[in-house]
Amino acid sequence: MIFLYVLLTVYIAAVNFYGFRFIKLQRDSADAGETPAGDGKLFLTAIMGGALSIYISMFAMRYRLSSFVLMVFLPLLAVFNLYCFYMAYRMIWLFL
Repeated sequence: MIFLYVLLTVYIAAVNFYGFRFIKLQRDSADAGETPAGDGKLFLTAIMGGALSIYISMFAMRYRLSSFVLMVFLPLLAVFNLYCFYMAYRMIWLFL
């Protein structure tokens, strides 16, 4: 049972770290004058569970704050992610 808790925690940490790194890579490529990657990977990472870290890192790095879709969609998705993680931690005992 502890293994499932550890596995879920590592998954959440990994997706959030990837979301933070992805925003940083987009910002660095935009500063270098290159075309940053599209929003598809950003939304996929947010749906997988990294919405909160993406939203916080956008404010911390002051990058892409003018995007209306991201500023409305990410907080809603972050609340949904937190709810899903809460339910996953509560229901992990059903898989035993």
